[in-house]
Amino acid sequence: MDFKKFQKIISKNKRNKELVNKKLKEFYNEANMENEDDLLDIMQIARTVISKNGYLIAKIPFKDIEIGAICFSGDGSKYVLLNSALPRVNVNFSLCHEIYHVLYQYHSFKESVELYMNENYYDHEEEMIANHFAASLMMPESKFIKMFNKFEQESEGNESELQVIVKLMNYFTAPYIAVLIRCYELELFKDGDSLKRLLNIDREQISDEFDMLWLNTELLKAPKNDDFEKLLELVNKKGEYLVSRELMRKTELERIKNNMKRLYQEIRG
Repeated sequence: MDFKKFQKIISKNKRNKELVNKKLKEFYNEANMENEDDLLDIMQIARTVISKNGYLIAKIPFKDIEIGAICFSGDGSKYVLLNSALPRVNVNFSLCHEIYHVLYQYHSFKESVELYMNENYYDHEEEMIANHFAASLMMPESKFIKMFNKFEQESEGNESELQVIVKLMNYFTAPYIAVLIRCYELELFKDGDSLKRLLNIDREQISDEFDMLWLNTELLKAPKNDDFEKLLELVNKKGEYLVSRELMRKTELERIKNNMKRLYQEIRG
């Protein structure tokens, strides 16, 4: 990401802060959470909330690692498919991004398939708000500031800023660029020269820093879960129930399953 684009994101995030905070409160209410401290497992919480809105969540290793997630609706079913071929931190972020679209997107999906491109921060207003929401959900402001201050006090040497960022990545299980944006939008980091250097940090440097600090390097690896068979089984079970009640024809259920298999082959490769 270039310097000017980063600055634009920070400016937009500050402007949209009130809106995003409002949506966060709505999410906490919908999830029956008193506050952000209750959010220990985003996947478990999100699965329940999203299912109330008619969506099923599944992880599938996509052949295209540029895609973070797919929202698919068709045949009377709706799915959020997460790309498990990406690092765990990116899978988490993709999920939180899609939560915004499923629950709060102002304009309904225009197509039956909507893509979220991994780590892309679009100029489109709604995509930027979804990214802002995802980061704020994963890294609540008060706790983020508290942990930033703690890690800053612990860090030392020329790479102290990078150490703080990777520790925050590890603590909040969030991607590097999302943590960096959060640090600057909350004005915890302010130096422009440091930002230019931090924007050029590559994956190998991040991995080396995780190793050196004895952090959880599994967060930087792809889990590669494949939930398709479980998803297909669930759809089949629901379909068989509807068939038994004469609310669906057997041929319709088979068509839905065949469509799911075809979509899976296109995604999985």
